[in-house]
Amino acid sequence: MFTRIGAAAYKADLFNTLALCAALGNPEQRFRSVHIAGTNGKGSTSTALAAFLQAARYKTALYTSPHLVDFRERIRINGAMIPESFVVDFTDRMQPMMETIQPSFFELTVAMAFEWFAQEQVDIAVIETGLGGRLDSTNVITPMVSVITNIALDHTALLGDTRTQIAGEKAGIIKPGVPVIIGERDAATEPVFRQKAALEGSPIHFAEDCWQVAALDQRSRVRAYEAVQPAIDTTLFFEASLSGTYQQQNLATVFTTLDILASLGLSVRVSDASDALADLSQQGLRGRYEILQEIPLIVADVAHNPQGLEAVLQQWTSEVSGTKHVVLGFVRDKDVAAALSLFPKDAHYHFCQADIPRALPVAELAAMGTATGLSGTAYPSVVEAVAAAKSLLGTEDSLLITGSFFIVGEALTGWETL
Repeated sequence: MFTRIGAAAYKADLFNTLALCAALGNPEQRFRSVHIAGTNGKGSTSTALAAFLQAARYKTALYTSPHLVDFRERIRINGAMIPESFVVDFTDRMQPMMETIQPSFFELTVAMAFEWFAQEQVDIAVIETGLGGRLDSTNVITPMVSVITNIALDHTALLGDTRTQIAGEKAGIIKPGVPVIIGERDAATEPVFRQKAALEGSPIHFAEDCWQVAALDQRSRVRAYEAVQPAIDTTLFFEASLSGTYQQQNLATVFTTLDILASLGLSVRVSDASDALADLSQQGLRGRYEILQEIPLIVADVAHNPQGLEAVLQQWTSEVSGTKHVVLGFVRDKDVAAALSLFPKDAHYHFCQADIPRALPVAELAAMGTATGLSGTAYPSVVEAVAAAKSLLGTEDSLLITGSFFIVGEALTGWETL
């Protein structure tokens, strides 16, 4: 699996996904969809959009990756995970074909999701890409709307080592005549998206031209927001279980997508924001500036590349008045040196590694941290690192758990026993 071993498991074509879908009678053609790509923010944007659609009484499917605790988190309808029995039966049924074409874990999971969504006759599915866009296994759908959240340097060995190259791969989800929404305007990537949209005859919308969202006060585990729609001079105040201030851009992207979907005939309203976004954990969204404990403050965030970590650290460091503690681990194919340069030198670090082959060995991480001026202790497991950090916290102190989906996933799995 790519998630466990990295690039060796990546298959850069759509052949197997198309073959699997054809064998199943092309389930991806039996439901409407929204397709979402981007470097950061895909999970938050996908989940928030699904919450709005469900609040509007559409039977809504959601496909995301990776999972944090349970594989079935990836595949949901109205917030409920795919049944274990369906996963087992589907895998058994597809075994002969799996032996013939040897699909990747991700290819099989996409086919499984599409089959379940079609079988359950969902009204609409929100589909998040796994990696890139053009050759991502999900890119066999023709959606109502395509969304690209933002572009940063990540998976450079597979997608390209410049933001322009990566944008070209993400732009591969733009389909003929299908509107596309870009979550972040950037001088390096805007021409790529405009050129691809023009080639496909696709209307293009930049979220910041349509909505401006500002994060206001945090109240317990809910944050207040203000959203302004300049075109019609409308201001909306709402609350959401999205504590990270970096969600402002994601929410503007979601609101713009809702407006386009409404123009295409769906009965969805941005004004339902407080109801739809009150508790996104019911949709399965976790680990996005998730406040696990308020006093002392303990936050978990799956940020794993420099752009994502910079946004998280900017908020977290501004909220801490006491000693800062960080439980930190990475997978080996990230730009760890660039990421470490962003972390505060005055924090105490609890270095660790996730229980996967792809993890950066903790001894190597600790050595890199020391060379960067980050002092701390190495632990053989995530749970041991979190337990040690918690034992040192005073009421004014704070702990951030970050660096990888897998670090946060193992922390959440062991959280109740700590």
